[in-house]
Amino acid sequence: MPRMLDVSDEVRAEIGDEEADRLLVGDDAPRSYDCTSCRTPGDPENDRTSTVLFVGEETAVLAFAHATCIPSQVVSVSEEQLQGAVRSITGDSPASGSDAGASAPQNVPGGQAVLGITSGLVLIGGELHPALVVEPTAPIARPGSDGPGDDFLPLLIEQGFIPVTDTSELPTLLGGWSVLLAAGQLHAVLQPGAEGGGQVAWWQAHQALSVTDGWRTAVQKTQRVLIYAAPVGSIGQQPREDLLRDALDKAAAAGKLVAAAMPLAGTPGA
Repeated sequence: MPRMLDVSDEVRAEIGDEEADRLLVGDDAPRSYDCTSCRTPGDPENDRTSTVLFVGEETAVLAFAHATCIPSQVVSVSEEQLQGAVRSITGDSPASGSDAGASAPQNVPGGQAVLGITSGLVLIGGELHPALVVEPTAPIARPGSDGPGDDFLPLLIEQGFIPVTDTSELPTLLGGWSVLLAAGQLHAVLQPGAEGGGQVAWWQAHQALSVTDGWRTAVQKTQRVLIYAAPVGSIGQQPREDLLRDALDKAAAAGKLVAAAMPLAGTPGA
């Protein structure tokens, strides 16, 4: 009997009491699973295990994760994201990319630019931290503005990001924001919804972004991701993590870098 399986109230409300009870007594629970977050094996009879329900517009998929990686919860995603998660869970996802990760652009509101995201590891205080570097492909104008200026960093500072002058300092945790890692791949960066609503996507991957085994190992240890953001042309696509760090250092020295730390989706903020 999988006594260590957790079905949260919100998951139970979605799948129904009958299905939830079947899971808890072991009728529908797996004997083993690959954690939907860190992708390492789990056993619900011996490991504290969370049920994670991914809900799209038309489809819902129940997955399992180590409770130490992510709590039992319902995660709302686009149908395209959900299909990507299904491919990842069933083993049809592409292999991880290069050491410095890959770029997965997404249209920002207004369609004026796309945001490129690069994953990498950043060494701070002798410890490797999982990081995402965000850089738009064009200047980001403030909503309602038709001027040529770039308001990308001021807009993020207004959201709670902190200007970076020294990359050897750990960014502070940004409440209400989180990073959605599902089936061991990056799906979205989530921000607080309007008027106290649930989280909404600030950035979404068109296709789930693969990260390296080292990145997943680091995020499993720290349970949070460092987000660095810089205006267009500040960082560029760097093929190695040492070059990415050099680019971050130069952007910080030029006053063109902001950062924040975010927990994995569903974990409590500071």
